Amino acid sequence: MNRTIISTTDAPAAIGTYSQAVRVGDTVYISGQIPLDPATKEMISGDMEAQIRRVFDNLKAIAVAAGGSLDHAARVTVYLTDLGHFALVNKVMSEYFTEPYPARAALGVASLPRGAGVEIDCILSL
Repeated sequence: MNRTIISTTDAPAAIGTYSQAVRVGDTVYISGQIPLDPATKEMISGDMEAQIRRVFDNLKAIAVAAGGSLDHAARVTVYLTDLGHFALVNKVMSEYFTEPYPARAALGVASLPRGAGVEIDCILSL
């Protein structure tokens, strides 16, 4: 398999045994991002909207490092510890993506790494 590892300092470094993203052909698989500040590697402070924005900023930085943008997203998966924030995800997501929107799934989960309330991953088609 011919694959390229994507990495940028504009998004948090991986905190485990994974890469920020992997490109295989014209497809880029971006690992799940939580609201970590790329500079401090710490969870950001702030309300859920700020956390969601930080996650999308991280995804955007990795997409750019891969030679694309969030406009290349084919699929997005959202993980929330409280599905009550689903409308807020829609609101913020509409500021980062344009129509036609990517396919998306949203899942309620019991917990996420580092106690995050949101994690999002995506797949780009370049």
